[in-house]
Amino acid sequence: MNKINYNRLMEETLEKLKKEGKKPRLLLQVCCGPCSTQVIQRLREYFAMDLYFYNPMIYPRSELDKRAENLKKVAEKSNFEGEVIIPLNDMKDFYQVAQKRKDDREFGMACYDCYKLRLEETARLAKEKSYEYFTTTLSISPYKNAQWLNEIGQDLEEKYGVKYLFADFKKRDGYKKSIELSKEYGIYRQEYCGCIFSKKEMEENNC
Repeated sequence: MNKINYNRLMEETLEKLKKEGKKPRLLLQVCCGPCSTQVIQRLREYFAMDLYFYNPMIYPRSELDKRAENLKKVAEKSNFEGEVIIPLNDMKDFYQVAQKRKDDREFGMACYDCYKLRLEETARLAKEKSYEYFTTTLSISPYKNAQWLNEIGQDLEEKYGVKYLFADFKKRDGYKKSIELSKEYGIYRQEYCGCIFSKKEMEENNC
């Protein structure tokens, strides 16, 4: 089976939008400030974007609040013109995934379910608020499975009738540029994915 080049698919979509002179509305699920830096820069020319900080798995609450505040800082430093949407992020939403994750390793199927949880809520809101596209910053990280993310996005596009922007934002030095922009903006870069299980694994590895 040939591996799909999701970055190329995205670039084809962006080129088409540029030729058509369109700037559709896009809801961008944001996992954290650092990951959003380069993605905002990459997409702002082509879309009227809003940022959606839906991440109910982040533990503890102080970490969730810290990441949300740093996302606001990114928006300010980058002169982002859209809305930064920060919902309640109720950890109850993560309960079923957490039951799987406690017996699973990092990068296992529980992480797939966590991707799906966040992307499905993004697709649902995009449908409710009449966005034309949705996508996520998650693929900018070399620690996230871009194939899973795009497969989930494609399925949700069919379910909700909102276009999913295929992407692999780590390509074209996306991850490297996100690190550089994070330093330029002076923002906090977290040391673990977000859930209590990834936090414990990080602490164990640092012992």
